[in-house]
Amino acid sequence: MTVTYVIDGAEVTGLDRFWQVIGAAVNGPDGYFGGNLDSLADCLHGGYGTPDDGDFVIEWHRHELSRRALGQEETVRTLQRRLERTHPDNRPAARARLEDALAGRGPTVFDELVQLIEEEAPGTLRLR
Repeated sequence: MTVTYVIDGAEVTGLDRFWQVIGAAVNGPDGYFGGNLDSLADCLHGGYGTPDDGDFVIEWHRHELSRRALGQEETVRTLQRRLERTHPDNRPAARARLEDALAGRGPTVFDELVQLIEEEAPGTLRLR
């Protein structure tokens, strides 16, 4: 039987809030389901509150509200934070990515999340 987890896009006001919302949707209040892209990828493989057989769906209701909240402005903020923690060898690429975001180019945080979910758990995401 497929388990459905619902994210209310109106509650996603930024990336930090996304982690709280998806954690609560999957594992209840104060639940955990990732805190960065790598940990989300791990969680999507099962065993972190989802069925081990991968029979689950994430319904992202009012996703357009999240798309706006996780748009260019949040992408720039997120990339600036990442740049501060990036290994020196990777800083040129991180700076280039930030410059693109500042110019309104490249994927947004929303785009990255959707792509990651679709790649790591194909067929589980439904944007409503």
